[in-house]
Amino acid sequence: MYQGFYNLASGMLTQSRNLNVVSNNMVNIQTPGYKSDRMVGTTFQEEMLYRTGKYYKDNSQPIATTSKIRTADQTYVNYEQGGFEQTDGVLDFALADKGFFCVDTPSGVRYTRNGSFYVDDEGYLALNNQGRVQGTEGPILITSEDFIVDSRGTITIPATTIAGEDGEVEEIEEEVLGTLRIVDFEDYGQLHKEDYGMFSTNQEPQDQENPSIMWKSLEESNVDMIEEMTTMMSSQRALQSAAQVIKMYDQIMSKAASDVGRL
Repeated sequence: MYQGFYNLASGMLTQSRNLNVVSNNMVNIQTPGYKSDRMVGTTFQEEMLYRTGKYYKDNSQPIATTSKIRTADQTYVNYEQGGFEQTDGVLDFALADKGFFCVDTPSGVRYTRNGSFYVDDEGYLALNNQGRVQGTEGPILITSEDFIVDSRGTITIPATTIAGEDGEVEEIEEEVLGTLRIVDFEDYGQLHKEDYGMFSTNQEPQDQENPSIMWKSLEESNVDMIEEMTTMMSSQRALQSAAQVIKMYDQIMSKAASDVGRL
């Protein structure tokens, strides 16, 4: 009887945690570069069941293994690449291959696939609510938005000619504002996922020499809404069923203590 309480209560807690993971995925379905999570459950405190005779207990035979408690094992991140959305925004970037953008945050350097940048008050390229985006030679100062970006992430103001006040033609040379720093890691399993789709790790980042960057585009979240809805409904039903059965257990135990106890 008491084993049922362990099974049901631990199952309810596990399904509740799974629903938190699913809801977080659904909330971030519109977050550029977001990578979905998947929770995996496990059991512990396993016990071996044996079959013995009614009177003679010798030569018992193992018949099965049972576990009283189910719990969350680990939350895995799906690093599969999402689709691409063309935004035509000059401050939007997407990685068409492996790798991460580098961002200087108050907690140190963090890594992200979110390329929806903006220009901060001091004119530097930055990620909203996080910090300045790193270039290969430090933060990137945007002096003009009339720039172009190549597939390696080099931001350049092209050479132009303008007419001066005295009618003379003035040539403005090409200016390189900076190159986005793109890094990758050997073991994604050592990446720690933080809020806002940011990642941290103790691994040494490896600079990508030939990154593939799509300008004026964003990588979409890789969350599959149909899969998340299916998982959510399955977890909700399992949670509700466990709650109903544990209520029945409680009623049976109460009756055993009140009615049967008087006999």
